[in-house]
Amino acid sequence: MEVVGKIGRGLMVPMLAANFVVYIIVIGLAAWSLDKYIDGQQNHPHLGGNTSTTYMLEFGLLGGATGMCSVVIGFMHHRAWRSASLASASSSAFLAWAITSIAFGFAWKEIKIGGRRGKRLQTLELFITISTFSQMLYLMLLHAGLFNRRYGPDYLSHRDDTIIHRAPTQSHPSTSTLD
Repeated sequence: MEVVGKIGRGLMVPMLAANFVVYIIVIGLAAWSLDKYIDGQQNHPHLGGNTSTTYMLEFGLLGGATGMCSVVIGFMHHRAWRSASLASASSSAFLAWAITSIAFGFAWKEIKIGGRRGKRLQTLELFITISTFSQMLYLMLLHAGLFNRRYGPDYLSHRDDTIIHRAPTQSHPSTSTLD
């Protein structure tokens, strides 16, 4: 008997590890930059920015935090590898991707507006872009089981071992006799 999701499960850990590293960097850079902005140090040599910088920093920090939560839930799903854990992993991954995509939009708006952007802001823009696409790849990997059971569990089964199909019940023969 073929192990369900053997291919997808093998790809899950490297993808989660990459997302973990990227989200740690996003959280660190966004938190440092936001701290400098709150303290009024926008003229710091590594900071700079323009009118969309504060929005990018806020949504980058929020996206990084929800992304880290989705990585933790992803590791728990990898350990359980069931349909029930797939639902929680994919929903948290989708929310993290949505918030990171908003930060991605603000990062590109910041690039479009231009102005002096320090090295740390440019690095944060790069890592927000990377995290948006790596989270999207992670979502695709999570949902690969919908297309073939070799890639992971799907949402269709009530049990993870087999899909149970119940035969329709047959009507009982009538006990009345014809005279």
